[in-house]
Amino acid sequence: MKKYLSLVLAAAMALSLAACGGSGSADNAGANANSTPVQVGADGADAATGTDAKATDIAMVTDVGNIDDQSFNQFTWVGVQEYCAENGLNANYYRPTEDSDAARIEQIDNAVADGAKIIVMPGFLVAAAVTEGQAKYPDVQFVAIDVSLGDIPEPAANTALITYKEEQVGYLAGYAAVADGYKELGFLGGIDVPAVVRYGYGFLQGADAAAAAMGVNDVNVKYWYSQSFTPTDEIQTKMDGWYMEGTEVVFSCGGSIVNSCLPAADANDGKVIGVDVDQSGLSPRIITSAMKDLTGSVKRVLADTVANDWKLSETYSGKETKLGAAEDAVGLAMGSSQFVNFTSHVYDEMLEALASGDLTVDDTSDSSVHLEFSNINVDYQ
Repeated sequence: MKKYLSLVLAAAMALSLAACGGSGSADNAGANANSTPVQVGADGADAATGTDAKATDIAMVTDVGNIDDQSFNQFTWVGVQEYCAENGLNANYYRPTEDSDAARIEQIDNAVADGAKIIVMPGFLVAAAVTEGQAKYPDVQFVAIDVSLGDIPEPAANTALITYKEEQVGYLAGYAAVADGYKELGFLGGIDVPAVVRYGYGFLQGADAAAAAMGVNDVNVKYWYSQSFTPTDEIQTKMDGWYMEGTEVVFSCGGSIVNSCLPAADANDGKVIGVDVDQSGLSPRIITSAMKDLTGSVKRVLADTVANDWKLSETYSGKETKLGAAEDAVGLAMGSSQFVNFTSHVYDEMLEALASGDLTVDDTSDSSVHLEFSNINVDYQ
């Protein structure tokens, strides 16, 4: 995954444009606003589906965003596209008309009506819709990406919950930042859901370990949850303050809230670490990104399910499956990184240690529990 993750953004962008027929996101969003799915067949061609469209084999229902969001929707859709194109199947995506459970359930209904045997849904916002869908359509398989047992406590046999060991890649990001020479760090979290908390506490553990290895005790970390996954003036003001006070690099951990962090970084010559996917294309301020292999994860589950006669196998059925370094599912965007002192050799060794279990990271996901450290100073705000 070391090479794959560094290239995945470019591949996803290319496939996203192909799925839109090269017409651009505005046209594509307009089509989906009318609940019209877009179909991608085995030949990679696409067309707006109608009453005479080919049946859907595998569907994706987005959360509130579109497939060009450079985040969960886009990279999940790429996984569905790639798998279907490689296996002669038809894929459609369905975008809810609004951010509501009812709208997401409506699109589940549409996908099933079109013949979908598997429905992939990314992001914790889909939990209620998946819960209703799994009961309503017991013969349809649901794959919920980044949805945990905390979101769906009782997944049915036709539901797979796929989550990630964010603490591992957060650790790598924190270690890399300090090893590269940064001593004034910031963690900007979105809503303090378990995944974000694991990213943050992993980041702190990595920074602490690097400080210990380097024999320094003057690394300072500002730590704050914005309680938002969308850009706000409050976030930008907060980040302006951090950078003006001397913060050198901020781990922006909340999807598009990076768009509130980047202007502050631009104004103060600061740096940013991206999250979930390689966000380096957004700005030269982004020195690396802590990534989840969303595309590969989706293809892994789809292949297993189709091979099992279109039913979830025991590997995924009715449970939460956590993917991490051992599954090649998390890592830093080293190919686009701007590190000077933190080398690929050290990174590879650390990733292998995480995969083998020789290096373990505390996976605390409760934001009310403030971890304490010996080698760094943390300002929980």
